Amino acid sequence: MSRRIIPVADFSAAPVIAGPVQTPTGVLHDTLARPLRDLRISVTDRCNFRCVYCMPRAVFDKDYTFLPHSALLSFEEIERLARLFVAHGVEKIRLTGGEPLLRKNLEFLIERLARLTTSDGRPLDLTLTTNGSLLERKARNLKDAGLTRVTVSLDALDDALFRRMNDADFAVADVLDGIAAAQAVGLAPVKVNMVVKRGTNDREIVPMASHFKGSGAVLRFIEYMDVGSSNGWNMTEVLPSADVVSRIAEHFPLAPLDAHTAAETAQRWGYVDGSGEIGVISSVTRAFCGSCTRARLSTEGKLYLCLFASAGHDLRALLRSGASDAGIATAVAEIWQGRGDRYSQLRGSNAAETRVLDSQRVEMSYIGG
Repeated sequence: MSRRIIPVADFSAAPVIAGPVQTPTGVLHDTLARPLRDLRISVTDRCNFRCVYCMPRAVFDKDYTFLPHSALLSFEEIERLARLFVAHGVEKIRLTGGEPLLRKNLEFLIERLARLTTSDGRPLDLTLTTNGSLLERKARNLKDAGLTRVTVSLDALDDALFRRMNDADFAVADVLDGIAAAQAVGLAPVKVNMVVKRGTNDREIVPMASHFKGSGAVLRFIEYMDVGSSNGWNMTEVLPSADVVSRIAEHFPLAPLDAHTAAETAQRWGYVDGSGEIGVISSVTRAFCGSCTRARLSTEGKLYLCLFASAGHDLRALLRSGASDAGIATAVAEIWQGRGDRYSQLRGSNAAETRVLDSQRVEMSYIGG
């Protein structure tokens, strides 16, 4: 049987600083007037799960070559870039992966980032997304280091189904214990993300809602996305968020809630009895490109402007070439000011830019979800 090889798309280039120095002012807009407010930093390309929609074992098998440690940004390099992004207006940093808790001594990076403040002097919203398998043993150290909150991925409560989906024989109990530990140390509110794949785990929607209702955790349902090219995405496997809400409302009456911020990706629904809320992220059926304020930094320092991007900008090359802070800050400004990405709004159209992206998109495991 031949092994399917799907290389990570990499059309990155070192930025060329073309204009005058741009001193950060805390306000930076792209071509669609979207500000830079959120930075997602991937700290490792490795994961101990092999989820079928992200890192399928057929591609990421025992022979797959991950990045060498020397290719990864050091904690000092990450801190330096984060500081410059914050000066440009970033208020929230999310650490991701792969599985970020596999990065050795991650708490030291969190301590560095927790000392940063926004351009108007406020603490950063410093969060982390994890599969939860290592969270129970690490929650206290993460909190003590300065982490604000965690988001935990959990796609089923049925243990046999969950083991099949993570394809690494991890038990649901391990993740639930991690969620409990995070709540106990104050990494709250914990958000729990469930990727819904029609015909695979959609029967778990109501049991998940029932389990987390009244728990203090915020359960969010994410439409199965066409990220990268390794997961064999098909539109027939997408269950629209409207159907998710309808299924839950048949058992637990819901009422719509206002968004916390204009850039919030989840539509919020509250239980009528006051026992909490759910969120739905309609990444396929209801594009939210118009309010997207997120930039993504890959494990090896490439800046991507969209989850569905094919090309990145090699900031590591600038860092290691001896570029000054002013030079790197100017490069970041020029990159963001030229951003016009809106893939989800154009999905399914005949636009040439989406046809190219459809065959060249970077893998989610490389830049984080």
